Amino acid sequence: MTAVYALATILLLFVAATCVFGLVKGGAPERFAAGLILANLLVGVLNGWVIDHQPLLSLVNNGLTALLLLPLTVYYASFWLGGVMLLYGLLFTLHAYYTVVARPYDELFANLNNLNFFAVSLCLLSGTVIAWRRRRRAAAGG
Repeated sequence: MTAVYALATILLLFVAATCVFGLVKGGAPERFAAGLILANLLVGVLNGWVIDHQPLLSLVNNGLTALLLLPLTVYYASFWLGGVMLLYGLLFTLHAYYTVVARPYDELFANLNNLNFFAVSLCLLSGTVIAWRRRRRAAAGG
């Protein structure tokens, strides 16, 4: 079991580092999305470790994050933001399924949840790197 916790801790640190990178080096959409993802992560960690994993809180947390990402995605028309919003929709669906059928969280849930959150981080990372490089090129050319 320690390998599973180590992997989860590495994922948690990767997501946090990606969010900080987005806040520091990203443009306006990356900073806003990174803040939302970081807030989602903090609520998820508090729910898992402090509040004793309330399924309804997880459902509301992911649904609200997807809902808040929608106007941002429409306004900036960014491909990576659309991916993040869809991934949060999938996370909401995963939590909704487990809540509706009253299925206890299992290894499948943990793996799907972690894989989805890793994909969210990769989308944010790619969007931040693209925005950062675009700004550097514009500054060097101008």
